[in-house]
Amino acid sequence: MTGIECISPIDGSVYARRPTLDQAAAKAIVGQARAAQGAWAARPLSERIALVQAGVAAVGNMNDEIVLELAHQMGRPVRYGGEFNGFSERANHMAAIADTALAPIVVEESKHFSRQIKRVPQGVVLVVAPWNYPYMTAINTVAPALIAGNAVVLKHATQTLLVGERMTRAFVDAGVPAEVFQNVFLDHQTTSDLIANKCFDLVNFTGSVAGGKAMEMAAAGTFTGVATELGGKDPGYVMADADLDAAAASLIDGAMFNSGQCCCGIERIYVAADVYDAFVERAVAIVNNYQLGNPLDPTTSLGPMAHVRFADEVRSQTAEAIAAGAKALIDPALFPQDQGAYLMPQILVNVDHSMRIMQEESFGPVVGIMPVKDDAEAIALMNDSQFGLTASLWTHDYKRAETIADALQTGTVFTNRCDYLDPALCWTGCKDTGRGGGLSSIGYHNLTRPKSYHFKKT
Repeated sequence: MTGIECISPIDGSVYARRPTLDQAAAKAIVGQARAAQGAWAARPLSERIALVQAGVAAVGNMNDEIVLELAHQMGRPVRYGGEFNGFSERANHMAAIADTALAPIVVEESKHFSRQIKRVPQGVVLVVAPWNYPYMTAINTVAPALIAGNAVVLKHATQTLLVGERMTRAFVDAGVPAEVFQNVFLDHQTTSDLIANKCFDLVNFTGSVAGGKAMEMAAAGTFTGVATELGGKDPGYVMADADLDAAAASLIDGAMFNSGQCCCGIERIYVAADVYDAFVERAVAIVNNYQLGNPLDPTTSLGPMAHVRFADEVRSQTAEAIAAGAKALIDPALFPQDQGAYLMPQILVNVDHSMRIMQEESFGPVVGIMPVKDDAEAIALMNDSQFGLTASLWTHDYKRAETIADALQTGTVFTNRCDYLDPALCWTGCKDTGRGGGLSSIGYHNLTRPKSYHFKKT
């Protein structure tokens, strides 16, 4: 067996190391999951819901340890308290709607015929989860998949090795059968080989565009479903009638929180020319008050990026933009800790779409801000992206916002908020952000398959 390591961004030390499974061992685990799935699906829905909710509560009981582990693994400051609020909100919402979302569609129930469409489990679902919000992204699929009667195999990112262990331990201790929810450590090739060998009925992947392509290529010709949530370059648009204080506070937080490592974080902002200077002034004042430092320090508001190579990529994009004429507004003297994985926040103006900083995913604490003359220009710029996850509009004119939203090529449009995942709404995207839909009733539809019953009564 070979191994994988989590390198802590705090100090570059090895924080966790685990052996990876070879293909034979991995297939054995999948076989256990498949053998156990039928009995799990045969349990009453109410029982599966109760066990999943008990597993969620058990994760909550571990939260003090989890917060420290997350700081060590991926650098999020302890002051933010982990992810349990969002984790439980999503799982409990999916539990609350399960009866309705999974209910059969009854077409006819008469003395002559019984006709209905049932939702039945896909079977064995592979969940490949990312490191940036490791608990919340995983639970998006894990909770509804288990509730719907699937068995789940969870593969977590190398940067957050301990998360899958925590989740499966909590759920199994709460009563979910160990074979029904299993954590695995796999290298990329073994993962691809398992998919290519039709070991799974559905693959749910959250991560990079390159990773999503690898999943689709591995599944090619197998008819295995692949759901993906990949990159983002999410825009914000501030109109002249917006509440500038609220817009600046929310959009800058959306750009910088978690060191900018958010799937739906704000990476570019367009502002009506009349209020551009006032907005930029507010944005700079907010960023100047951040405290970059060790995430274990409760005064730290901005921790390191998860890995040095991620920080170096943002540095590269920023330097290229400045060389091409962009202006950096945040003084490096305010952030002397800027080195290695510790990356100072930055706001760039005089940017345009010829620069990578406005086109490629940065996934770090940097944002470019551009003035626009009207809605048409803002729409064109927001749509000028290979990605399509979310967009954020700021105005008091909700009819205007809806008209703009209808023209945007994206999965979710916010008005007067950003960087939030509402479990009652479908989480989806378009273009290179990938295909699929999680959470909401649509999430259940994607984790099950329709099965038609046509009974003629004699």
